[in-house]
Amino acid sequence: MHVVATILWRRLDTPGHDACRLEQHCDGWALDGAAAFLDEHQRVCRLAYRVRCDEQWHTSSGKVQGFVGDGVVDIELARVDGHWTNNGVVVAALDDVTDLDFGFTPATNLITIRRLGLVEEATAIVHSAWLDVDDDALRPLKQQYRRRTTASYAYACQRFNYADDLEVDAHGFVRVYPKLWQAEG
Repeated sequence: MHVVATILWRRLDTPGHDACRLEQHCDGWALDGAAAFLDEHQRVCRLAYRVRCDEQWHTSSGKVQGFVGDGVVDIELARVDGHWTNNGVVVAALDDVTDLDFGFTPATNLITIRRLGLVEEATAIVHSAWLDVDDDALRPLKQQYRRRTTASYAYACQRFNYADDLEVDAHGFVRVYPKLWQAEG
């Protein structure tokens, strides 16, 4: 295992931080991080996460452990024979989905950005498996990425009525996620 890059984000909409590192393994890639923040209900949250991908950035598994308020979070996600499982249970609505999106961190945007490898002005519609830690559910999420420059993407997600430009670093980590996250250092 080789650590490629690390990043620390500050949350902008509520108190919080997230620290993550990108690792290269002999069989692919991994994101390893932890977020601590207040959610929209003012509950204290601490979520450690890990996502594994193959060499082409296709997500194979994810894990989230920690707490949201007084509730425990312990979720294992895996892509097995073309099907996503959530703690061992197949989630049928996600058979054609490649990426995981953990909405509590900007880290998982890196995977989609790296997998797509868009040239400037190219656009892609992405269907992700979005994890809602409030009820441990894995749901479909449609997103759009358009690469504006080497370091920016126009990003939109209709489900959350969000559209803005994301600034990224050379590794693909989002450095500025307007109104939500800002890299520190």
